[in-house]
Amino acid sequence: MASTHLCHQISRPPQGRTVCFRRLTTAKPSGISLPPPKYVGNNRSLAVRTQTHLKWALRLSIVDQSQPTSTIDMKQLVNFLYDDLPHLFDDQGIDRTAYDDQVKFRDPITKHDSIGGYLFNIGLLKNLFRPHFQLHWVKQTGPYEITTRWTMVMSFILLPWKPELVFTGTSIMGVNPATGKFCSHLDFWDSLQKNDYFSLEGLLDVIKQLRIYKTPDLETPKYQILKRTADYEVRKYSPFIVVETDGDKLSGSTGFNDVAGYIFGKNSTMEKIPMTTPVFTQAFDADKSKVSIQIVLPLEKEMSSLPDPNQEAISLRKVEGGIAAVSKFSGKPMDDIVQEKEKTLRSNLIRDGLKPKMGCLLARYNDPGRTWSSIMRNEVLIWLEEFSLD
Repeated sequence: MASTHLCHQISRPPQGRTVCFRRLTTAKPSGISLPPPKYVGNNRSLAVRTQTHLKWALRLSIVDQSQPTSTIDMKQLVNFLYDDLPHLFDDQGIDRTAYDDQVKFRDPITKHDSIGGYLFNIGLLKNLFRPHFQLHWVKQTGPYEITTRWTMVMSFILLPWKPELVFTGTSIMGVNPATGKFCSHLDFWDSLQKNDYFSLEGLLDVIKQLRIYKTPDLETPKYQILKRTADYEVRKYSPFIVVETDGDKLSGSTGFNDVAGYIFGKNSTMEKIPMTTPVFTQAFDADKSKVSIQIVLPLEKEMSSLPDPNQEAISLRKVEGGIAAVSKFSGKPMDDIVQEKEKTLRSNLIRDGLKPKMGCLLARYNDPGRTWSSIMRNEVLIWLEEFSLD
């Protein structure tokens, strides 16, 4: 999100001292230039969202960015966060001495006003959700402001099906110019239009992710989640190998027995290869006239060491990976449903200024004969021309 070149202040300073203070007006601080709305493609909603974030951050402003010259080394603080934040949820933890005792923390559904509350929130997430935190970048975005971009993936261990919750976004961290320590931390989730506390939209976003999906305990292609919006995820896939043959339609199963036969030992060396998930069907053109059905091979396999297929219609291919946008849904993936999901995903990507490639993939994670349709996990994937987290 666009930065406001602000950070956030907690108490009114005594006379003659330069410390954090709370502004009681939404007027623009002197020396602060708020950028105009930025439109990407036809996405007016993103501009509205950006302006909402700017106004909200301004209302919570707690450090005057027009403070006089300071001896604080902001570059050193940026480097510190690169080293410290990856320990957010591990046994080492973050360095609490880098924060003021009174530190303002806000996300859409949580708030704390002390370092004790801030660390309590981290500990609660660690114990209930087993979070995996990935830091993408750290940048100075104001005289006393640093912005970070991150992904957090969590499993809610108290529910039997251990649902996976994904949050991506930015954190605006304010630095107290009097102490050189962090005095505020405001989180903005990519999945929300409004990030104000308390956000009903944020609570509903959490509840939505608690639904039951059955995902088999099998190896899958490796990917990193770069961004999760309300409508889709953006993932960076590592290269993987597929065994494939011609199919008939995206939701069809024609050819599956042939590619499954390859991993069950119908190959040149009669080698049995472990089953993975998902099964892909891929359409290579806009009208979906050419479709292949694919099984992903284990990551440990190399093209040079794989046995040859026994059938001429079956081939091995290395997928180089890349950036894909993904829409997740449950139920039986009937052809009309898949077509509509692909159409909606493509429309959302164009709306958000992204460049989807031609064609798409349907990923099916479950055996339809052994899984209730209501908890099936299906995904539509579209490869992207390019993507930047800046």
